[in-house]
Amino acid sequence: MENEKNDSRVEREVQKTTKIYSGKRGQLSRLILWFAAMALGAVLAMLQNPQINELFNFVATVFTRLFQFVAVPVIALAVMTTLASLGARRETGRIFAHAVFYTLMTTFLAAFVALGLFIWIAPVNVPVSPDQAAAIPQKLGNLSYYQHFLNVIPSNILQPFVSGNVLSVLLIATSVGLALAFMPPSENRDALIRIINGLQELLFTLIRALLFILPVGILAFTGQLVAEIEAGIIVGALGQYTTVVIGGNLLQFFVVLPLIMFLRGVNPFKVFRGMSPALAVALFSKSSAGTLPVTLASAEENLKLDRRITRFVLPICTTINMNGCAAFILVTSLFLMQNAGIVLTGGTILVWVCVAVLAAVGNAGVPMGCYFLTLSLMSSMGVPVDIMGIILPIYAVIDMIETCVNVWSDSSVAAMTDNDLKGQLPGRPMEEGAL
Repeated sequence: MENEKNDSRVEREVQKTTKIYSGKRGQLSRLILWFAAMALGAVLAMLQNPQINELFNFVATVFTRLFQFVAVPVIALAVMTTLASLGARRETGRIFAHAVFYTLMTTFLAAFVALGLFIWIAPVNVPVSPDQAAAIPQKLGNLSYYQHFLNVIPSNILQPFVSGNVLSVLLIATSVGLALAFMPPSENRDALIRIINGLQELLFTLIRALLFILPVGILAFTGQLVAEIEAGIIVGALGQYTTVVIGGNLLQFFVVLPLIMFLRGVNPFKVFRGMSPALAVALFSKSSAGTLPVTLASAEENLKLDRRITRFVLPICTTINMNGCAAFILVTSLFLMQNAGIVLTGGTILVWVCVAVLAAVGNAGVPMGCYFLTLSLMSSMGVPVDIMGIILPIYAVIDMIETCVNVWSDSSVAAMTDNDLKGQLPGRPMEEGAL
């Protein structure tokens, strides 16, 4: 009974947090406000005023830090509460199996789409100057791929939360949630669950405040992006490579994922409309983990997805479902090996498709994680990584698109899992959540 009361309070808080997203009139007004903020940010950035650009950088950094501040606790608490309520029930295995299946399927498809473009466009080799090679973060050269996995295993409970290691946080949250589920009923167990639910209510209150002032952040993010583009962030020598990476992500976003949803009986247009707030935040924040609060809010209020699914699937997908990252790792690795004179046979390419998918799934939750991971993979193989110095300036734009694709894929996986399991979870009507 006590747990039901706690769940009810959390549900009311979620509804209050996401209320600003409900209603067609509210969604239209919000989109108009966001486009106005984007337009104003672009115009101000084109003035090339150093003071304005500095202000944009400051505001964008503030919003990025605020989302990161909320994101890690949201991931932990969402997984804990969901597993504590579902526990070892059969439904938990069903939800997890659907999430992993769709994650692997979409990630492999993203890699193959990018591979198809790479073979078709066949980007030419790029000469590298000493200055461009010097731009590579040298401290990453000695990192092995195994160290990325070792970083997932925490040595203490606070370190992952302080460093923002999302995979470690997910591991801790899963362990705690399952432990709560298997604990025998007692006052101590109920007290722990009440505390976790109370913290979740507090976080949703903070999220509501962030969403209210989000147009200010969008203005700053847009201004920052336009200023970077005007400064020559798109390097002409890498035009073909950039076309492959960005083109692969756009095909995954606009063609592959909507087609999969359509084939699974889910309306992709409805999902896109409902998840538009999260996609906008992902595009500008360049952090799928930081976008998670808005992703949860949009999925539960706009799409009416079962929160037992959203709070289990979305935090997991945020850490392992990296469609954009898989495409970047594959294309960049093949591009570097090609420039190093390595013959790319069919067998080699297929092996690297698998490597890119596994690397994306195991990508640690660090800034520019895909870039760092690719650099480490190539360094461990002895492949020259000088070209990474040229890629570094344009990665800011690539990272924006990658993150948006990642969140779109997370949303698709959650929507398809919800659609597959409608009517199969206890206490949920057959028609609820239908898309």
